[in-house]
Amino acid sequence: MTEILCSPKIKPEHLARKAIVYLRQSSDKQVRQNLESQRLQYEVAERIRGLGWRHVEIIDSDLGSSAGMASARRKGFERVLSSVALGEVGIVGSRDASRLSRTDKDWCRLLEVCQIFGTLIADEQQIYDLNYLDDQLVLGIKGTLSVVELKVLRQRMQAGQESKARRGEMFKRLPIGYVLDSTGKVVLHSDQRVCEAIRLVFLRFRERWTIRQTFMWFRDHDIELPANPVLGTGLVWKVPTQALVRDILLNPFYAGAYVWGRRPVETILVDGQLKKRQSAFRRAEDCRVFIRDGVPTLTPAAAPCCSSVCLSLELSWASCAAAPACRAAS
Repeated sequence: MTEILCSPKIKPEHLARKAIVYLRQSSDKQVRQNLESQRLQYEVAERIRGLGWRHVEIIDSDLGSSAGMASARRKGFERVLSSVALGEVGIVGSRDASRLSRTDKDWCRLLEVCQIFGTLIADEQQIYDLNYLDDQLVLGIKGTLSVVELKVLRQRMQAGQESKARRGEMFKRLPIGYVLDSTGKVVLHSDQRVCEAIRLVFLRFRERWTIRQTFMWFRDHDIELPANPVLGTGLVWKVPTQALVRDILLNPFYAGAYVWGRRPVETILVDGQLKKRQSAFRRAEDCRVFIRDGVPTLTPAAAPCCSSVCLSLELSWASCAAAPACRAAS
């Protein structure tokens, strides 16, 4: 805030009430790593005190919370609205508009309640009184820019990811049995035990024909499979769960196909709230990016009448027209 301390917008009735400084960062990763942003946001409290407020409340419970559409309800932001609606707040300060809101709905709610109860809004550059038409106009533009900025950033990020995926180079985490070599190319794991363990899953499935029975064979014989840990990069060996066996059998990567966008994110309405969730798995050929023979194959040689591509891409041999013949051949 670069205004002089005797701003004509600050009146005794504003100073008689408390000031609120609102802090927010969009993710836990930003909270851990972007400490400079936190420091700059906390410094707003000192600037507010320099404007004459003695009671300054810092609300930082939304650190690590997104303000975008369909994000979880922000308790800190709701607390700001409640305090303003009770007539307890003389000014709401934040480093910039994007910290307060990334949606038109939340921004309009804040402006409306601040105008009704005569609460000022302050950012790093200015103090705004919503009783002035010019200030309403500037805040409206800043709120719109905050919403548009998030959409532009998201579109750029998604376009970059899709461009990389269409070259077959977009990997969040490689399936078990694959690694990247020094040139960034996908190759089979150098440990033959890992590769043979994955092939064994497909061999046992060919004998038993259901994911459940395949899983039970590994459990009954106490045979371990490699798995990616929740944290870290090294493989861990353990008796598989049914989910692990299912993920291996249904992954088209093992049949040599590169896919991207198998589970697109969709926005749904739940109990009056917008929420994001991943949709059901798409067939490999229906994904946004599908490159047949894009990576090395890790499935064993299939029966003559049913290729390994059919095994993984169709998600289940039960959906394959050649399944009866394959079952008989095995």
